[in-house]
Amino acid sequence: MLRFLAAVFKIALASLFAGAGLSLFNISSAQILEQIGMTPEAVWGYVLQATNWAVPNMLLGSMIVLPLWFLTYVFLPPRERERD
Repeated sequence: MLRFLAAVFKIALASLFAGAGLSLFNISSAQILEQIGMTPEAVWGYVLQATNWAVPNMLLGSMIVLPLWFLTYVFLPPRERERD
């Protein structure tokens, strides 16, 4: 868990520095989107489309994965942990 949080922190810090650097050169996200021919509204539309596709598929998959995980958790013997 600590590695994950450290990675998230590093990504956030790198993003902050990259954003500050772009701001130093007066480059905005709207300008970058304009260069690639998109608008913030179009990006938001793609995010909604992706969400509308992903959520039902995740729910459908969880109807199979969660019962299998539960059965495995209940019926398999616990593994021994290695100690440092």
